[in-house]
Amino acid sequence: MTELVPAVGGTRMVPAPDPVARDYLLLALRLDQHRPGLVDAYFGPADLKATADMESLRPPARLAEDAAALRARLPEEVEHPERRGWLHAQLVALEAQARVSAGEEVPYPALVARCFDHAMGRVDDAIFAAAASELDVALPGREPLAARLAEWDRRWTIEPEHVQVVADQLAGRFRRRAEALFVLPDGEAVRVSTIRNQPWAGYNWFEGGRRSRVAINLDLPVTVPALMHTVAHETYPGHHLEMATKESRLVDGEGRTELTILLNNTPESLLHEGIADLGFRFAVPPQDEPALLGEIAAVAGLPMAGDAGALTALAQAQAAIRRPRAILKGAAGNAALLRHADGRSHEDVAAYLVEVGRRRPDQAEKELEFIEHPIWRTYVFVYRDGEQLLGRWLDTVPESERPARFARLLAESRAPSAISGELSSPGPTPVPVPPS
Repeated sequence: MTELVPAVGGTRMVPAPDPVARDYLLLALRLDQHRPGLVDAYFGPADLKATADMESLRPPARLAEDAAALRARLPEEVEHPERRGWLHAQLVALEAQARVSAGEEVPYPALVARCFDHAMGRVDDAIFAAAASELDVALPGREPLAARLAEWDRRWTIEPEHVQVVADQLAGRFRRRAEALFVLPDGEAVRVSTIRNQPWAGYNWFEGGRRSRVAINLDLPVTVPALMHTVAHETYPGHHLEMATKESRLVDGEGRTELTILLNNTPESLLHEGIADLGFRFAVPPQDEPALLGEIAAVAGLPMAGDAGALTALAQAQAAIRRPRAILKGAAGNAALLRHADGRSHEDVAAYLVEVGRRRPDQAEKELEFIEHPIWRTYVFVYRDGEQLLGRWLDTVPESERPARFARLLAESRAPSAISGELSSPGPTPVPVPPS
């Protein structure tokens, strides 16, 4: 029978970690003291958190050595190949970040590749130009495209005081949809709130016990289409459902206590964000999107909700612009490379986002806040590349089999290189789709 130990918070029990899981958790908790924000969530053994909090700080150079030593133990101490591969990739990322914390110079592209077990490349600017041309056709006019997009967003903008009720409505709808397609763990639940003064659009804090807190940022105007994507991304079948499923099946079911910590800027991040973005396909099938836009417009009290003809036309236009607009969001990865690999100035990169990515100036500045953040400066790639990698993997089976294949992503924990290894050939490059 699996031994259980108290979890942080004092209200739950978790499987006692084996020596590898114990040392992995301590390594991550110790490194977070040098790189605040590395640990996104911890719901594991309380005694390990107390140990890390009470002991003397371990120098980052020593932590890099600890990561390498633990990685060398994996072939002898971890029998299951999936678990062994996942831990290996995670430890490469932790070692790289410990070395940076110790003052070692690691070129930005190399650091990104080590953090995510996946090389991140630039997108040809011609792809963004083609997407902008599609938008020019879908939203004709004499004003600059950014101005036309701003006007389009204005029509769909939700008043801040209505965002909470709309988000709750969407979360409930997406939960019912996920329940019809996937298995919801017993006792799972999510709470949604709003927040300000953050560099992101939405965030999920997984608390353990199949529970999540989700916050929607009100710093910039929130539109109906963007909120639909954000809520699905953070709740069902995105971050919340993934983590609740993994906790139920892998932590409680298989004793993989190393999964009671969630780490930013590690390979698991690439798959978490890819799953969350890919999940929008299941939350909002294309045939359901027009009706859902109308339903949410009514809940938000938008003027077009009372005009069926206008709403139909707007829904059709939204379907036409969603893909090219998503492509333009991929300019964020190029912007990060310009800033951190090429050494371009803040002003130059803001201009790139405006001119090539077709951002409004305020959007460009908000995006740069993310790109220049100590934690998110490397994280910016995981949306585009995570969705790209998992989209290729999902699309290797017929459409009727994709819900079951996606359910594997919710329930399994593998390294990105393992996903890549399942792909028999590179195939065509899918469209990158970062978050709304």
